[in-house]
Amino acid sequence: MDEYTTQKIKDLLGTQVLKKTGFTAGGCINEGEGYETDNGIVFIKKNSSSHAEQMFNSEISSLRELEKTQTIRVPHPIGVVEGSKKIFYCVLEFVEIKSLRKFTSALGERLADLHLHNENVAKNDASIEYIDKFGFPIPTCVGLLPVDNTWSDDWPAFYTRRLEEQVTRLRSKTKDYQEAEQLWQELKPLMGKFFENIVIKPSLLHGDLWGGNVGETDAEPIIFDPGSVYGHHEFDLAMTTMFGRLGQKFYDAYHSKIPKAPGFATREKLYHLFHALNHWNHFGGGYRSQSISLMKSLIRTKFPLK
Repeated sequence: MDEYTTQKIKDLLGTQVLKKTGFTAGGCINEGEGYETDNGIVFIKKNSSSHAEQMFNSEISSLRELEKTQTIRVPHPIGVVEGSKKIFYCVLEFVEIKSLRKFTSALGERLADLHLHNENVAKNDASIEYIDKFGFPIPTCVGLLPVDNTWSDDWPAFYTRRLEEQVTRLRSKTKDYQEAEQLWQELKPLMGKFFENIVIKPSLLHGDLWGGNVGETDAEPIIFDPGSVYGHHEFDLAMTTMFGRLGQKFYDAYHSKIPKAPGFATREKLYHLFHALNHWNHFGGGYRSQSISLMKSLIRTKFPLK
């Protein structure tokens, strides 16, 4: 980090000290480090891709919205800084996060509380705005790529648009998109049928809730790296089974507050499809077969769902 960038981050934090702690962390998209400041330790992620500013603004906005609910622990968001050479930095509270073990049930309960929060606002708290549509004020990123969050009154229409965006994006990412596009044209007219006979109310979602984005502190469960949206609560739940599961205690605790609706197992596959396509767009053809298989299976669905 050069002197120009260091000073901009110091100005954001109101600190004279910005010194590396030696802690480092990173994934397939970002790298980050811990820094000492006058007011404790912060965690700073950096990225130089063309989507970096939008991605980090998405994360900060998502964390702020999640934090406001006071239902589930998230790292406190501080801000985004543009450094030199078009490198962007996302500044967060530093939290020592461990793998989820002790607080599996608590995570299920608190995720359900998060998903019920908007509905409870409508019933109990006129001082907080109830969100009656599906979407988010800005595009959010699930991974590196932004997704369209334009508000909609209709969840099936909103989610259809999300899937179509991913299929359309394949055209610029791969030459091997034709089968997916053909299958999508078969699946698209069926989309409304997956949601018949259930009531869907907007819930604030994490948006990318795979096992790598959950953990625990010494005191409680924590979720991080969100790409939030107001949507169907099952979308979050489905992501927890995309790459393994979080443990039965998590699901038992969650469903004690939000019971499974008829057809959940099929809609779970429908929600897996978004993430499979998104991974295909991010990481290439390794996710092609999963995407194609899901689409073929969904097209064969027998309705009505049970």
